Amino acid sequence: MTARRLPAAVLSLLSLLALASCTGGEGQEQPQGADTSTRIVVASGQDVTGKNGIRQQLIDAWNTKEGRHGYQARLVELPGSADQQRSQLLGALQSGSADYDVVNLDVTWIPEFAESGLIRPLTEAAVKSPKDLIPSVNSTSYWDGERYAVPFNSDAGLLYYRKDHLRKASAYRTELSGGVTWDELRDLIDAVDPAGDNAGWTTQLAAYEGRTVNAIEAFASAVPGFRLTDRDGTYVATREQLTAGVTELRARTAKAYTLKEATESREAESLSAFAEGRTTFLRHWPYVYPTLYETFKGKLGVARLPGKAVLGGQNLAVTSSMSGPRAAKAEELIAFLTDPDSERCLLRAGFAATRASAYEESGTAPDCRHAPAYAEAPSASPTGESTVRTPPDRFADGTSYSRGILYPALKEAVHRPVTPLYGAVNRTLITELDALYDPPPRGPGGSGLGDAEIAKNLDEALREVLPG
Repeated sequence: MTARRLPAAVLSLLSLLALASCTGGEGQEQPQGADTSTRIVVASGQDVTGKNGIRQQLIDAWNTKEGRHGYQARLVELPGSADQQRSQLLGALQSGSADYDVVNLDVTWIPEFAESGLIRPLTEAAVKSPKDLIPSVNSTSYWDGERYAVPFNSDAGLLYYRKDHLRKASAYRTELSGGVTWDELRDLIDAVDPAGDNAGWTTQLAAYEGRTVNAIEAFASAVPGFRLTDRDGTYVATREQLTAGVTELRARTAKAYTLKEATESREAESLSAFAEGRTTFLRHWPYVYPTLYETFKGKLGVARLPGKAVLGGQNLAVTSSMSGPRAAKAEELIAFLTDPDSERCLLRAGFAATRASAYEESGTAPDCRHAPAYAEAPSASPTGESTVRTPPDRFADGTSYSRGILYPALKEAVHRPVTPLYGAVNRTLITELDALYDPPPRGPGGSGLGDAEIAKNLDEALREVLPG
């Protein structure tokens, strides 16, 4: 397949991804002498929907509702990768060096921040219509039986593919929205890449959390009901389960099917390879769908990942330094940012919404009133068009993207280890699984590790960092 110049829409998304993953400094400083009595500072990672993105628009809507004499929220976007943002937030909250009132935390960070006393338990006022929250998503908000956060936007891995590549190869299937197995995926890769040039699929296998995500997806696919930890953070996996998981991970990232550079790819690099046409299949997150569709239109397909997908996303929490009326107001802000209207706006912007009602049929789903740019109805612009383009929800075979693919993926997604020690677990998985991606040669004189030995080393390393 011939690589081509990246479309402008993809270049724009890649530049934002690069900004979000670059090495960053400290977060934005608070204005000297600012009145903190009626100000609520929301700290978050970069908004992948761009400058003045959906998160900022929702905060603007709350500020408008409050009026000039009410509380006003301000969004502070932290630079750096997810790991760097976590370190910045931990340092800032532990030292009190930054006046963050509400923090947007990765779902894996909730136990750590709660156990460290950096965020406070929430009251019922922080969440509207809790029964509307998707159960798998809502469960990420709790630690030790208490709610510490409310889901803001969710995430689950999806499989993107190029229909034009499949058509050109006369593949036996070109529409995969109904689902695909790993065996079927390998057959399709053989059809589009008969010479075995490693142009089949790509994912994120660099030495960062993307490797952990791919590993958990493989482990959970190979072992029904697989968990590394229970809900209390105790280590519960067995060496036999880990061996099965390593075998599955090795098979699905085999060199014969996987783009060679995947072992050094993060989100931006894998997206670039797919957008350039150097691979037919891509594992990525929902937020890239609108931009990829705008670029490729009918050439793009999207389906659920074969096997299990990992649940991602971010949840809003109130820092433990807040109290009294300001803490209550922070909970009101969280309730607004996560209400059914806001979640519908987030879904139309490209995020995975956290509420079941957001995925209802048009006309029965909540309206997106908080962020008019993402409203379903035409705007009052001179052309009568909405100010933001969103891809059509229904594919050629009648499958709904939001209801038939994204929503089921979220409901059935698996959790990464639930533990205050997630950072140590993540580093352990990355380190021990490196043997799969940079192994010494096998055979005489070589010492390449087999699946059972990798699993043994992983089991021993995890027992050193986890209780139980």
